[in-house]
Amino acid sequence: MQREYRLLSEEDTVRLGARLGELLTDGTFVALYGDLGAGKTTLVAAAANAMGIRDTASPTFTVVREHKGEHELFHFDAYRLSDSDELYAMGYEDYLDRNGVIMMEWAENVEDALPAERLELHLFGSGADERRLIATARGTCSENILMELNI
Repeated sequence: MQREYRLLSEEDTVRLGARLGELLTDGTFVALYGDLGAGKTTLVAAAANAMGIRDTASPTFTVVREHKGEHELFHFDAYRLSDSDELYAMGYEDYLDRNGVIMMEWAENVEDALPAERLELHLFGSGADERRLIATARGTCSENILMELNI
């Protein structure tokens, strides 16, 4: 299942991220794709805020940040990883086993480590603030989220 969203401003990105955060449940994996400045971190911050989490700086240098809110959120940034071996070496499987919400920026860098059941969000810049987001559900849980994801 796939849906496309046109985000005309940063506020639209925040609104979509907030709605996503309301729909995320334990065990949900969200893979984010997009160039630098595409809005991945903005989307994660808005989702986290909707989950009761306020401080969500990007984990670019630490690779992962753990947050507690309505759900545990593990915010990964795979930008600096060259392959999935580096991800596994830092205990990635332990995060999967903890059954929290995982949101991973730069998921394309570790594609072979992503679970089969996931929600993929591809962000594309198409203007100063305008973005296009293509969301693809891979599995039943992600399909349920995508059916409810409206702004």
